Amino acid sequence: MGVTGPIRVVVAKPGLDGHDRGAKVIARALRDAGMEVIYTGLHQTPEQIVDTAIQEDADAIGLSILSGAHNTLFAKVIELLKERDAADIKVFGGGIIPEADIPPLKEKGVAEIFTPGATTASIVDWVKTNVRHPADA
Repeated sequence: MGVTGPIRVVVAKPGLDGHDRGAKVIARALRDAGMEVIYTGLHQTPEQIVDTAIQEDADAIGLSILSGAHNTLFAKVIELLKERDAADIKVFGGGIIPEADIPPLKEKGVAEIFTPGATTASIVDWVKTNVRHPADA
């Protein structure tokens, strides 16, 4: 693909969850690591998130969910990306997600899930390693 420039990540809070401190911490960590970050704010629909990612030419979408609606919301974002011919945008997420829900989310196309206790360094390293192939950077 030959993409140049910094990795572009949309950080989003889908659904009715009103707690965004973690999302803001991740957004800042990614930005401080040299990435371009677009933070969408609270209460975003999957459609708004996908629209933003496509408009911003994002390489990845990071979803933060604490509300328990991760199975529905993550799946909808993946589905919309496929419908919009944008399945190359990697989706990763974090929040309060039970261990038992992680394998089914990955089967649906979520690239990685970070649970409470994940360090910002581990998330930054994962994005740097997995969002673009070395030939693209």
